[in-house]
Amino acid sequence: MQALRSLLFNILMLVTAVIFSLLSLFTFPFSGLTRYRFISHWARLQIWLLKTICNLTYRVEGAENLPGGPAVILSKHQSAWETLAFQVIFPPQVWVLKRELLLIPFFGWGLGLTQPIAIDRRSGVRALEQITKQGRNRLDSGRWVVVFPEGTRVSPGETKRHGIGGAVLAAETGYPVVPVAHNAGSFWPRHGFMKRPGTVTVVIGPVIDSRSRTAQQIRDVAEQWMRDAMDRLERHPYVSGPDLRKDVA
Repeated sequence: MQALRSLLFNILMLVTAVIFSLLSLFTFPFSGLTRYRFISHWARLQIWLLKTICNLTYRVEGAENLPGGPAVILSKHQSAWETLAFQVIFPPQVWVLKRELLLIPFFGWGLGLTQPIAIDRRSGVRALEQITKQGRNRLDSGRWVVVFPEGTRVSPGETKRHGIGGAVLAAETGYPVVPVAHNAGSFWPRHGFMKRPGTVTVVIGPVIDSRSRTAQQIRDVAEQWMRDAMDRLERHPYVSGPDLRKDVA
């Protein structure tokens, strides 16, 4: 039964992506924020479909940690789920992503209209400069910047060394960092067809003040918090309380 539910969701996801991507082309004359607000309705629809069809929902812990203005989100990346849900959970945002994603028919068209920071990950220093320059522009305009510092989706129980791009952006601009952990990969696996029923837990950590830290220090603090949070979250997926949100400010 869950396989049929997952198949139905996947079909509707594809069909609605085509429809929204074509409609999004008409938003081109408007501002980036206006385009984002329209296109993000597709993500909201997918979250609703997941709940309705696949019995997959989510809960958020630590929402009180969110600052009042733009910030750099450094998040765990396990699934496609968070790229949808973050558009519901967090204020208007852009993502740092590999530019190849913009070449995907339909999906890439809509994605490009949201003004992402699309980098060539092989370009090294040039990519870092692009993240800093374009990230500053997006933050100054009121948009949040989402960075997945592991660089790719990582299966539950696995970790990768964090890249420094998001931390450099925070250190150079002085905008705060919000670390985020979640267990979405346990319900929507990397490259997985099945959407398992349950509740994804998203944990938002305390703000990391970037003004008094170097990029390396920011990366190390965020990475350690994320590792600790994921360790507790994957051992106790429904745990709540301050142990998952210990102070890193």
